Amino acid sequence: MPRILGVDIPNNKKVPYSLSALFGIGLDRAHTICESCQIDINKRAYQLTEEELGKISTFIESNYVIEGNLRREIQANVARFKEIGCYRGYRHARSLPCRGQRTRTNSRTRKGKKKTVANKKILRK
Repeated sequence: MPRILGVDIPNNKKVPYSLSALFGIGLDRAHTICESCQIDINKRAYQLTEEELGKISTFIESNYVIEGNLRREIQANVARFKEIGCYRGYRHARSLPCRGQRTRTNSRTRKGKKKTVANKKILRK
């Protein structure tokens, strides 16, 4: 398995799909990386030479923030939102969706399992 910046990328996938296994690199960015490093996008990851792997890793390191640094940056942004007391920080703090989704019936993933409240009357209009 080839390693790029401390992460094992999938062996039998084509290079752009393998690169998208890195946190912070999607398919579009992976295509851009392959294009700028002059690597054939139809090549499989196990066919990459050490020189090509080095090219890819230096290009990624110099142009993008990925993996641990990106995770830290995201956590710092969320902490900043909470600290300044903005709407998004408030939503993050209460484990609610913060991008405008409805919460009356959906958002179970974010809110967790349903908590039943006993003897609650529902007022209908």
